[in-house]
Order: sequence, then C-alpha cells, then structure tokens
Amino acid sequence: MAHILVASSPFAGHVRPTLAVAEALLLRGHRVTAYTGRRYARDFEALGCRILPWQAATDYDERNLAASFPQLQSTGRRAVFANLEHVFIGNAPGQLDDLRRAHAARPFDILVGEQMMLGAGMLAELQSLPWASLSVLPLSLPSRNLPPSGLGLQPLPGALGHARDALLRRVTRRVMRPLDAALAEVRKQAGPPEHQLFGQAGFSTQLTIAHGAPGIEFPRPDLPGYVHYAGLLARPIVHAGPEPDWLREVRSFKGPVVLVTQGTLNTDPQELLQPALDALRDEDLLVVASSAGRSVQRIPPNARVHEFLPFGDLLPLASCAVTNGGWGGVLQMAAAGVPMVVAGGTLDKPEVAARVACAGLGLDLRTGTPTPRKILRAVRSILAEPGFRTRTAAVGDQLHRLGGAPKAAELIESLAPGASPRVP
Repeated sequence: MAHILVASSPFAGHVRPTLAVAEALLLRGHRVTAYTGRRYARDFEALGCRILPWQAATDYDERNLAASFPQLQSTGRRAVFANLEHVFIGNAPGQLDDLRRAHAARPFDILVGEQMMLGAGMLAELQSLPWASLSVLPLSLPSRNLPPSGLGLQPLPGALGHARDALLRRVTRRVMRPLDAALAEVRKQAGPPEHQLFGQAGFSTQLTIAHGAPGIEFPRPDLPGYVHYAGLLARPIVHAGPEPDWLREVRSFKGPVVLVTQGTLNTDPQELLQPALDALRDEDLLVVASSAGRSVQRIPPNARVHEFLPFGDLLPLASCAVTNGGWGGVLQMAAAGVPMVVAGGTLDKPEVAARVACAGLGLDLRTGTPTPRKILRAVRSILAEPGFRTRTAAVGDQLHRLGGAPKAAELIESLAPGASPRVP
C-alpha cells in the first residue's frame, strides 16, 4: 500500500477533518505519516500514524499565537494579514525543510495537506509528487460568479450584482498584493518556479477535497473539475462513559432546546455566550451552552452550561443553534438538520455566516458581538419558521450522501501511480 503524508496546521478546525481523513486512509491499509504541531500530534499517533514533528517550522499553540509570533500584536484587518503572513506564509520554508528531509529518508507516495499547509504544496511541486489538498474552511477559490472571499458577502443577482462583485474582486486583488509579494519571496527562496497568488496557493489542481457540500456553499458554475465535495469529514464527538444527569435532562425536556457554542479560539463569554444566555433567560425553552473552560457570570434557570458539549449526543435533540460560525461545527449542525443563528466576527466566520443565510439554513447576525435583543429575535424567527429546518435537513442529507472521510480516502488513492482515473 502507499505511504501517505497528511499535514495540518495545529488549529482544531483544521486538525479534525484531517484526522478523519488520516483514519480513513489507515483503515484502507495505507502507511500514514502525520505532520502537525505538538499539541495535536498525539491524536494522530493514537490512530496509528507515524509522527513527523515540526523542527525547522515554528510550532505554536492556537490559543496563544503571539507567544510564537511576536509580530501578531495588531488588531482588526491588520491582525488578519499578520496572521496570514507570519503563521502561514512565513512558516512555509520551515515546513518544506522538514518535509524534504523526511521524504529523502522515507519517500512519500502521496501528499495530503489542508489548504494552509503551503509547505506541502511546495514539496509536491519540487518533487513532482501526487498532492491532494483539503479545503477545511468555506471554499475560497476565486470565482467569476462570486464576491471575493473574506468579506462575508453573499453574491448579488443580476447585472448590478455582477458589477459589484467584479469591482470588489479588482479591489481585493490590490489589497492582497502584500501577501502575494510575501509568498513570491518565500517561493523564490524555496525553489518552486511558478508564481502563485496567495488565495490559490494552498489548493492542489490535481485534487482538492472540500469539507462541505454544494447545498451550503455559494453557487459556483465555474467550479474547477479538480474540486470534489466530500460532505462531512469529521463526525461529531459523543459522550464517553455513563450518560450524565444533565444529558438525561435534555433528552426528557419537552420544549425547544437551543444549543449555544462560541467555538475554541475566541472564547470570551461576553462576545456571544453571555448575551445569548441573557437573551433567552425568559423563554420557555432549554439552553445548553459550552463555556470552553471560561467563567460565566450569569446563568439563568433555563440554561445548562458545561465546559465541553458532546455534539453527537446533543445535535439530534436541538431545535436551533446559536454559533460563532466555526465551519466544522456548522457542518455538523447542518448534517443533523439543526438550523442556526450565526454570529460570525473574525477570520472565516463571516464567510460561514453568509453561506448559512444564503442557503436558507439560518440567520446571519452580521457581527461577532450581537446584543441580547438581536439574538432573541433571531432565535424566535428560527423556531417560528419550519422552512429553516426543512432546508437544513435537505443539506444534511446531501452532506451524508457525499461519503465523508471514506470518500476522501478513495479520491486520494486515485492519485497513486497506476490507479484508475477518477470519474468526475
């Protein structure tokens, strides 16, 4: 069988789908080497992967990026650009060095890297290796039919909408020039000959596997043939061991259950969790919320707050979810048919929120710090309109039909020398 490298940035939302694909490849009999940061290496090792540690590349903890990258002290758009330049572009040469040495010692047959692992793509170019990229975020490949990624905008119909989106694409190309220049300098030093734009560099034109489904993505008539949707890659976690009392209480509750989650990175409860608890305190429903380990000041009688929520147990019981818009969590909610209120503040979260609203799976609050009043109105709207749940259930069916991690593994196998060609 093949020796396959899987590479992931050490962010939970990037690791979980990559981990699922690694497991599927192992189950098909392949040897898998995992290249990720120290924090998540043990998760891959527990599956049976050989671990390739980050040595030349700068390792980091997603909870405190500034400890490894002192340049990340700015805020707003400047902070996003600093993130991209230093954490991803600037780290690519070190990744390439680590991977090149590993390939020389034990050659890889296929490379698999999530879209922000730029070093994996560079090695594939330099060594002419089969390479599959995992799109673990909302698909951000440029399209002549869409506004540029990163603005959190839905495409507008008609001539006026197309003109707006075309103008925004031109402006964004100018704004992205510093990142394109930083990538060009890195590639010049590392050796890959062809110039690439940053927005396309992490996507393999041999095979890109998208974590998601057409039903939750913007319509893309010009979707490249090398992009394949694989549905839900990472399955939700279920509670291990005896069922706790609070989960039994949720199962027996007769009214609506609202799930509230603020994700794993920006976990200040004052941004979303506390406003949601305040918003729903007088409603005839049960709120189940994740604190991510943070202290919560005001917990109303109709709320249950826990550090960790087993989505696999809770989502089938939920009537609605209030979320910060993490892509993996949103896909799990959609797969369970749970409509959403999305408060997407930074990074890719506004893009997720726009997709949820465009697909009719929920409401986009257009902010990461909504008021209790805004949350209350949105939750009431979701619970009062059954069409949200109907549309979400249809997308959930699509996510399941696309095959998940086993389908991704099958697609990756097709890159091996001598494999049968893929059927589009």
